[in-house]
Amino acid sequence: MTAPGLLISAPASGTGKTTLMLGLLAAFRAQGLQVQPFKNGPDYIDPAFHRAASGRTSVNLDSWAMSAVRIAGFLSAAEGTDLVLAEGSMGLFDGVAVTGESGTGASADLAALTGWPVVLVLDVSGQAQSAAAAALGFRAFRPDVTLAGVVLNRVASPRHEALVRDGMAAAGIRVFGALPRQPGIEMPERHLGLVQAEETPGLDRLIAEAGRFIAAHLDLKALVAAARPSTLAATAPLVVTPPGQRIALARDAAFSFVYPHLLDGWRRAGAEILPFSPLADQAPDDRADVCWLPGGYPELHGGALAAAARFRQGLRRFAETRPVHGECGGYMAMGAGLIDAAGKRHEMAGLLGLVTSYEKRRMHLGYRLADLAVPIPGHAAGARLRGHEFHYSTILDQPDMALARVADAGGDPVTETGSRRGQATGTFFHLIAEAT
Repeated sequence: MTAPGLLISAPASGTGKTTLMLGLLAAFRAQGLQVQPFKNGPDYIDPAFHRAASGRTSVNLDSWAMSAVRIAGFLSAAEGTDLVLAEGSMGLFDGVAVTGESGTGASADLAALTGWPVVLVLDVSGQAQSAAAAALGFRAFRPDVTLAGVVLNRVASPRHEALVRDGMAAAGIRVFGALPRQPGIEMPERHLGLVQAEETPGLDRLIAEAGRFIAAHLDLKALVAAARPSTLAATAPLVVTPPGQRIALARDAAFSFVYPHLLDGWRRAGAEILPFSPLADQAPDDRADVCWLPGGYPELHGGALAAAARFRQGLRRFAETRPVHGECGGYMAMGAGLIDAAGKRHEMAGLLGLVTSYEKRRMHLGYRLADLAVPIPGHAAGARLRGHEFHYSTILDQPDMALARVADAGGDPVTETGSRRGQATGTFFHLIAEAT
């Protein structure tokens, strides 16, 4: 049996989920508890912060892209721990309209699947007893989701807190604590969400302060008592086919978006991962039989990548004899050019004809279902892949052979089909799992 768990959620984004999650991880760790973090949905940035706060790798759980069997395999990460904390995404019930592998991607689907009770973070600024009405609605909306209680956030004063607590008591809703405004522990943001963990100055200090803040204002014992073991029994993780036996993996501030469950799956399958840094002008390891360029923020490093001659030449030589695959930012770096927000064009590796621009931003966001027309490393032609796309670039040219037929979660086709030229392939979506 895995450790008992809770799901930290909220009515909407920007309500304080991540600050609460990090503070809880730090506070429980300071008490000597081993806490296994999870993250609902397709997110790269929050799990890195989870790891910094907990000392354990955070795993993404996604009901749209993952079957219940696959999710059950990932729950084995919590074996031997004291507590599970899963951070939700967006609002508790927010997902897509069409059910995927085991749900719509909503945090509520994960709560229903696992049986983890929900701790709802409520921004109560500008309201008092009315906050209880919102909490009642969240408690009643889905009978298969259990609301353990609420955390009141952005409380203005002791009087404000007392009024909100009165409303919650009248509604029969448990309050685990109340958090006054504390801007000093909020994490910095950029256009795709939080700044990456490794880029955050004074991260250890911020996490420690968040832990002390949460411990001072929340009933941690009550939260532990409210946790429940998962009703979905943990199993052995499903086998993941790696893209190669030895994988040259780009890994630095420009290329950091790799799901931990994929890296773990590749290693469990016996693959060796050979990291290299394009920003440090390193070429892929010549011992590798495949090169994988993850997503990230290449648009912030266009000049450095264009000047990295050893990287670009080494990547081109590698692609002459072995596969190279890129996702989103990695795909852009494999292209002919990238235009930054200031309108300056930077020459990329030229393995593909793709040209992207951030001068005129256009958001591409959502789940993707791809039927491969040609193979990519680790997946044969005809394979159906589930993934997620999130970037703000405009496609100026995508001249190469289409890689796949790609649709959104509702089944509507999207134009970002990915590309193939020779041994080089790339997609705008980030692979999560092969469809069942």
